[in-house]
Amino acid sequence: MSTCTPRAILAVAVLLATAWQAAAQNAVIGRIKSTTGAVFVVRQNASLPAKPGDPLYESDSVRTGPDGRLGLTLKDETRVALGPNSEVRVSQFAYSPGQGRLGMILRIARGVVAYVSGRIAKLSPDAVRLETPSAILGVRGTRMVIRVEVP
Repeated sequence: MSTCTPRAILAVAVLLATAWQAAAQNAVIGRIKSTTGAVFVVRQNASLPAKPGDPLYESDSVRTGPDGRLGLTLKDETRVALGPNSEVRVSQFAYSPGQGRLGMILRIARGVVAYVSGRIAKLSPDAVRLETPSAILGVRGTRMVIRVEVP
């Protein structure tokens, strides 16, 4: 008969948490639906040209140039559109309704962003936040356009 020491249990717990976090970061949370002009996905400090069909992962940023426009759809059917000179980061996204894991945080750094809420906002309105440099917006199942000007 073997016994587990508290140190061994802690080591296994840390290993499982690390593996779960890595798997969550590799999960596709949405797709680029449309692009025009200069459009990029910023992932792990690399700026990659974006094209329709490209996957989007948690912690990715999307950025448009002076002539750029982008449309994306997340797994919960949230839709986001960016105008020229815009940047948004998906800093948190969890959509597992069966497990009760729902949440989304979009950080809008600059530009014009149109947002149409998806299932997360319908199932758990308090689980969605849109953050700008000067405000945090709670979403209650809605459509909105946000303009963030950077000095």
